[in-house]
Amino acid sequence: MIAVLPIIVVAVALFDESGRVLMQRRPFGKHHGGLWEFPGGKLEPGETPIGALVREIDEELGIDLDPADIRPLGFATRDHADDGPAIVLLLYSCRTWSGDPGCEPGAELEWAGRAGLALLEKPPLDVILAEVVFSWLK
Repeated sequence: MIAVLPIIVVAVALFDESGRVLMQRRPFGKHHGGLWEFPGGKLEPGETPIGALVREIDEELGIDLDPADIRPLGFATRDHADDGPAIVLLLYSCRTWSGDPGCEPGAELEWAGRAGLALLEKPPLDVILAEVVFSWLK
């Protein structure tokens, strides 16, 4: 039997000065289209998770993250399923960046507090991670 490695995905919970987190709504027509997720993307061969996160956030939001400001926050996994391969989603937090977040055509951005985040419709792994995002406030 040949082992298939899971897809590694990195994402970030960007916190503003008010303690809200930035969520991105995926464009309709894409996988999980219309759902809200933590911005990020797939690890490419040869990348570290932090390196991939810095690259993905630059590509998706047009902002620069300093690796020294990025902290691990949590992770979620999905075993192989009928609709795709196994996934490991690594979530990081960051409170500082350079630039103003923007998004690709068809996507939306929203700053959400604890209550607002709970109300946003999210993909399954983001639902799991949303539970830990504000746990540091407890």
